[in-house]
Amino acid sequence: MSNTIRFEVDAGGIATLTLDIPGKPVNVITPEFQADLAQAVEHIAADTAIKGVVITSAKRDFMAGADLKHLVTAYDRGISAAEAADFSGALNKLYRRLETCGKPVAAAINGLALGGGLELALACHYRVLADAPKVVVGLPEVKVGLLPGAGGTQRLARLIGIASALPLIVEGKHVKPAEALKLGIVNEVAPPGEVVSRARVWLATDPEPLAPWDRKGFKVPGGVGMQNPGLVQAFLVGNSLVAKNTWHNFPAPNAIMSAVYEGCQLPFDRGLAVESKYFGKLLAGPVARNLMRTLFVNKGLADALARRPAGIAKSQVGKLGILGAGMMGAGIAYVSAQAGIEVVLLDTSREAAEKGRGYSSKLLAKGIQRGKVTQDQADALLSRIKATSDYADLAGCELVVEAVFEQRDIKADVTAKAEAVIGKGTVLASNTSTLPITGLAQASKRPANFIGIHFFSPVDKMPLVEIIVGRRTSEATLARALDYVGQLKKTPIVVNDSRGFYTSRVIGTISNEGQAMLAEGIAPALIENAAKMAGFPVGPLAVSDEVTLELQWKITRQTEQDLGARFIKPVGYDGLEKMIQLGRLGRRQGGGYYDYPADGPKRLWPGLKDHWPVSAEQPPVEEVMKRFLFIESLESVRCFEEGVIAHPADADLGSILGIGYPAWTGGALSYIETLGVPEFVAECQRLAKRYGPRFKPTRSLKKMAAAGEGFYPLPGAGKSA
Repeated sequence: MSNTIRFEVDAGGIATLTLDIPGKPVNVITPEFQADLAQAVEHIAADTAIKGVVITSAKRDFMAGADLKHLVTAYDRGISAAEAADFSGALNKLYRRLETCGKPVAAAINGLALGGGLELALACHYRVLADAPKVVVGLPEVKVGLLPGAGGTQRLARLIGIASALPLIVEGKHVKPAEALKLGIVNEVAPPGEVVSRARVWLATDPEPLAPWDRKGFKVPGGVGMQNPGLVQAFLVGNSLVAKNTWHNFPAPNAIMSAVYEGCQLPFDRGLAVESKYFGKLLAGPVARNLMRTLFVNKGLADALARRPAGIAKSQVGKLGILGAGMMGAGIAYVSAQAGIEVVLLDTSREAAEKGRGYSSKLLAKGIQRGKVTQDQADALLSRIKATSDYADLAGCELVVEAVFEQRDIKADVTAKAEAVIGKGTVLASNTSTLPITGLAQASKRPANFIGIHFFSPVDKMPLVEIIVGRRTSEATLARALDYVGQLKKTPIVVNDSRGFYTSRVIGTISNEGQAMLAEGIAPALIENAAKMAGFPVGPLAVSDEVTLELQWKITRQTEQDLGARFIKPVGYDGLEKMIQLGRLGRRQGGGYYDYPADGPKRLWPGLKDHWPVSAEQPPVEEVMKRFLFIESLESVRCFEEGVIAHPADADLGSILGIGYPAWTGGALSYIETLGVPEFVAECQRLAKRYGPRFKPTRSLKKMAAAGEGFYPLPGAGKSA
């Protein structure tokens, strides 16, 4: 009957619609699917021989929702909020027609059902969900800057009550089968192989083909509006929590709250119209574009190793060597063993290496306590980590990661010792965060096999890995490094060699800006809070403490030594030097810009005002926020111009996942497009006049502004969603 749906009717008059979108690993909502489903629904409604309907999937999962690769271009195509609302309205009309076709419809949900997939199931009169470990249902649209636009805000709230539905939609939570049954999202759970037969059993009872909200006298569980004073309070608290967690940078949570509150007080069809209106405003705005483009489309490409050189055989690391069992080495050992890799964790003494192995023991103990890891799983993981001080144990490693101190002589020493043992084809990678890979490779006899693999701390939580290609690094080595990161299920970006590479270089600008602000007399609390209000996870002073001021100073002095007369003092140089002289070296050394009392949360060090008096007149918070956003974006542009970053997507992913650039922007380069390149350039010129040449727009930015260009190619003509 169609390319996307198999339509079959048995002798008893039960129609089975089996979803199978061609060319897709999971079912997604495409224009062709919508047309095919519309045709199927009309057939069902008109054919008197059809007594009931089962909707299921030919794929492992039921449906993952809308095709975001189609929606992501909507903003750049210039669609209006009304046009975007029409996209939601068409899907709502289709699902509503299914729901009111006059025949009972059961969803046999054989795998995960997310977004528009769950909304399709909610438009059915009965839902049977597969009870399997990896199966979840949910409405995660908020995570890509949208709200459920196919009835999700209205059906879920009416089905399980607003108080239960609102947190699921606002937070985009996934729900496992048992919880879905308990909440009332599904009617029953069953083994995966029985969901269709259970759905057919329900249809055999000759059920009435009406949704609860279409029955006479229906009321939303728990009431709506002023009928339920507790619910009014829930909305007030919810709005406060949204403001606290998002600083109003993400419009979707507020739109969801409004759609649910307004829509549930109206007749169902009018509630759907309210939902579509809010959906349209979000899809036509830049934040949804930013989140979809960077954290869905481009992250998906990176996870699929899009930067991997073609024509090179796939590789896998079976045995990994790690030089240095400190915090970074221990973390790399844990995530590698977690991926099934045999790990040799080497340090100057067996005791030091065992201490690094103990890091994995502590993480696993927490996992056992929380029920996420079994004792057998923990024992198996630990058995894959061998602590040693003997370089001979590195024999047979396909990859060795050096994670020792940021000092060239130490790195050169361990490189030479490792190369005396490892095979000629083994890849040697440095976890350095700042030292140029080409320079470090001079200590290697096999520079073609030498590469940078920069992890972020804590390694077990941070998703990004920055891969740095040296001047003599071979494409085969790059491919093997990417394959290893793929084994770890982390997100890689590829950058070319440079001092500080991309992430360390960019995050250094915000740390320096924070230190410069102190010298200007800006209140420390304003500095930190303005950064958080802009969407950074923590302020620049807190970041400096976490990285440690001692490490920052060592890197700065190393750079000064390397560059000699070419060295230009960063704006935060004098402030950093003073903190070092004061013995305020960072969190791990007892305190830096903050104090860290044992009996309470961290607090800004009161002594800051003695060394950097606070001015009587303070700048607007918006000005401080702007300086942080602009300085990191400008440094990203410079990295792009210099060829350190070859693809804008890597800059955006690296800035968000690696150094905490606000996600709502889509990343440091997408932020410029969000403002508009001409507007960004004009504001840079103003900031440069006031604060110094570090804010001057680059030549390429000026050219882009004049030509009306951006970092990403604009989609073709056409304005429909």
